[in-house]
Amino acid sequence: MDTQATHADLMEQTSLPAPPLPSRDTRWALFLDVDGTLLDFRDDPRSVSVSDDLSGLLHALHDALDGALALVSGRGLDDLDRLFGNPHWAATGLHGLELRRADGSFRRLTVDSDQQERMHLATTALAARFDGVEREDKQMAVALHCRRAPHHFTSLRDAAFGLIAELPGYELQPGNLVIEFKPAGMDKGRAVSELMASAPFAGRLPVYLGDDLTDEHAFASVQKKSGISVLTGPPRPSHASFSLPGPAAVEVWLARVLDALSRGTPSP
Repeated sequence: MDTQATHADLMEQTSLPAPPLPSRDTRWALFLDVDGTLLDFRDDPRSVSVSDDLSGLLHALHDALDGALALVSGRGLDDLDRLFGNPHWAATGLHGLELRRADGSFRRLTVDSDQQERMHLATTALAARFDGVEREDKQMAVALHCRRAPHHFTSLRDAAFGLIAELPGYELQPGNLVIEFKPAGMDKGRAVSELMASAPFAGRLPVYLGDDLTDEHAFASVQKKSGISVLTGPPRPSHASFSLPGPAAVEVWLARVLDALSRGTPSP
């Protein structure tokens, strides 16, 4: 994804309306980003946890949607399963490099081992240049987090863009105080489209919630399908059409979605 071009194409939006609730005659397919959408950010991404209330809510939604609920994350699938208690829902990990369908079938895009080793060595050296930058090893991908040292983010981003030209097969995915080196050719939008082609998602209205630049691919993909795209967190330029202020509001809205699905009530 060309980040500069994307920013130029996004509409300048300072506020967006809250998303609707499902109506009686609409069958939803719900796609949920994790960090920044379902869960608040932490300095250490390994330190987050899922509350029993949120877990129960997601399980109930999964059942109410006949399985048409998927987690869509930059985390790996193993990490998602650890966080959510191995629910075996449909999910995409590493921005779509890993994908598990609702029937349990799985696919993972591979990357040349030499290219992967070169990326690991380069990102280790890059992270060592900045105090407080944490390197998260995702095997096929590496994320460099600046939450403990936000003042380094601009310099880290500039250095990363200078480095990526030396790493064939890889591309950069900037995010909220994070820069990720990931294999080229896949993003969350393509992953959502892939899930939408299979049961039980096929034929439903896609509804996507996400907070970061990594979710813009999915917002654009959902918009093309006349779906519902919801930006969570502070207002910023986005392809999204609706917004919620953060994970706490997301949980409240999801509870209202579950109530609407259970009661069959129309959207207000």
